[in-house]
Amino acid sequence: MKYTTIGKAFKLKSGAGLSAKKMIPGGFPVFGGNGINGNHNEYMFEDNKIAIGRVGAYCGNVHKTEAKAWITDNALYIHEFFEEYNVNYLVFLLRSLNLNKYASQSGQPLISAGRLKDVKIPLPPLDQQKKIAAILDAADGYRQKTKALIEKYDELTQSLFLDMFGDPVSNPMEWEVNFLEQVTTKIGSGATPRGGKQAYKKEGISLIRSMNVYDNRFKYKNLAFIDEDQAAKLKNVIVEKGDVLFNITGASICRSSVVPKDVLPARVNQHVSILRPIKSIITSKFLSRFLISENVKTKLLGVGSGGGAVMEAITKEQLQSIEVIIPPLELQNEFSKRVQAIEAQKAQTQASLAQAEDLFNSLLQRAFKGELV
Repeated sequence: MKYTTIGKAFKLKSGAGLSAKKMIPGGFPVFGGNGINGNHNEYMFEDNKIAIGRVGAYCGNVHKTEAKAWITDNALYIHEFFEEYNVNYLVFLLRSLNLNKYASQSGQPLISAGRLKDVKIPLPPLDQQKKIAAILDAADGYRQKTKALIEKYDELTQSLFLDMFGDPVSNPMEWEVNFLEQVTTKIGSGATPRGGKQAYKKEGISLIRSMNVYDNRFKYKNLAFIDEDQAAKLKNVIVEKGDVLFNITGASICRSSVVPKDVLPARVNQHVSILRPIKSIITSKFLSRFLISENVKTKLLGVGSGGGAVMEAITKEQLQSIEVIIPPLELQNEFSKRVQAIEAQKAQTQASLAQAEDLFNSLLQRAFKGELV
């Protein structure tokens, strides 16, 4: 297969500055480093462009813009082609390159055209590019539809919660209300063992961090482990079956899920709080779903965030004083039973998604080695 470099294949140029304050609402999408971040009454281009995140956390992200769109200076875009490329093929190719690794590592991550110009890229004939793009597009389409179905299951569970219990903030069904500390036997977070990441083990007792806790989902990737001696120093935060995990700091604040049994025995670090429900009053699934329900989460994100500032942390005292609706236990158990049925269907879809991801990644690797067509 013929190869070239990014600098020889096309010219990259920075977008035009347009802050959120200067956007005038209109019908044209504004693309930044992470895709569409607003709309404007003017556009820069008549046709589709390929945009690459230039600065910050989304540095290296690749997006295909819509026709008649604006691209901000938080992104680079392909201004001129020197070789013949199919746009869809090129989007998949650039995404596969993990361009973030070419960003400057001093201070805020930054990608420039100069940093990318010598990156080697394949250049098959145009008809092969189109065939590869069609195959990858079909595989990606199945993957995205499967992701969307998982989101529908989450929406269904949220709707079920509202149907059975009403809005938990305004409490139209007039359920009994208690403070969180009244319906739990434990509210507490842990610590990072001395030595930080370098002290983690390849196996042992799980150390749950905020990166593992998502809304109604536990992410096993990057799960850390500690040994018995390290765990003994965190004996006050032993995680038990049925505990609710709740992120209390940083960008993932207010994410919550019930701990899965297969990560036990476990401890938590300082960014995650253990909430241990009193089983005769409140169920784990109900409490976790309560905490991530839309209006409750909106309210929690406002705790301690005076003046409209972005909230950084929830203290133990603030957690203790959260007001929780307490429907009859029978109704909570019925909710849990119905959620379990939904979760079973969701688990099957997640298994399908894993297969779809594997297929797509396999096709992606083969495509740019010249093995797909």
